[in-house]
Amino acid sequence: MENLLAALKAAGEETRLRLLAVLKYGELTVTELTHILGQSQPRVSRHLKLLTEAGLVMRYPEGSWVFYRLSDQGRSAEMVSAVVSMLPNENLILQRDYDRFLQVQTNRYEKAQDYFSSNAENWETLRNLHIADSQIESKMLKILGDRKINEFVDFGTGAGRMLELFGPRSKKAVGFDLNAEMLALARTRLEELSLSNCQVRLGDVTLLPLKSDSADLIIIHQLLHFLDDPAAAISEASRILAPNGLLLVVDFAPHEMETLREHHAHRRLGFSKDEIFKVFDDVNITSPNFVHLDRRGTESNISESLRVTIWSGVKSNVAVLNPSNRNTLQNKQ
Repeated sequence: MENLLAALKAAGEETRLRLLAVLKYGELTVTELTHILGQSQPRVSRHLKLLTEAGLVMRYPEGSWVFYRLSDQGRSAEMVSAVVSMLPNENLILQRDYDRFLQVQTNRYEKAQDYFSSNAENWETLRNLHIADSQIESKMLKILGDRKINEFVDFGTGAGRMLELFGPRSKKAVGFDLNAEMLALARTRLEELSLSNCQVRLGDVTLLPLKSDSADLIIIHQLLHFLDDPAAAISEASRILAPNGLLLVVDFAPHEMETLREHHAHRRLGFSKDEIFKVFDDVNITSPNFVHLDRRGTESNISESLRVTIWSGVKSNVAVLNPSNRNTLQNKQ
């Protein structure tokens, strides 16, 4: 009873209701919430503290940033869902908050796209600052083994390296990316290698124009750390994968390299194995496995402590009741 009263009391204030309303659209930092609500940071932080203490909002520190999102656990999740569902969408204040949220979302997107565009030609060089590609690729090929691949889909294909590597093993392969310059580079490479079975398309990896249960292999290589909602990409991969299809996710383990966020548009500072496995479980990916790869020695100070993790899992041939019921992936440092 006390927890219920505390939650109701926490929600019963205009600013806190506005915070709950805007957080239903996705996780946000204090700075972003301050911009959206048009209030001072101390005031917003105070209200967030009350919501967090009441269990309605979850707080996730990540480096020098702190992300907030609506609770997705137990009675607190039911409570916040009920409260948010009763908020009037036609309210002018809530509409203004939503418009500002869209501005924040657009700014994130433009920042990432500017980075991709300015580094389109030397993207592979930048990757080498993090970890040796040869180590990653060798392990990925070993995980794949002699599995037969009719259709391979590459999420965030970039310059098309995964298509180069796995395309020859596939009857059909397609890579998706949102950056036209990177796609142009990938197309050139595929033509040079005469990989006519491979193609690249402009597309959002959270909403792809592909049939469900169609792909034998999906790879998400060094993409999740750029995304606002990494779980959405994994969920879409599960939808597209055929039963017993293989999913490979390659990304950084948790780290504290803030410079990657500041100068390279990384939204997340790595992921723990359990975070990815939790999303796997939510979206019907079974037989989870992982391997950590330590980076090779280089002169670069930016990535001395970085390492890469490869997660793998298989699409279950048993349908889940509601595969769209997933929790947004959080990075817990």
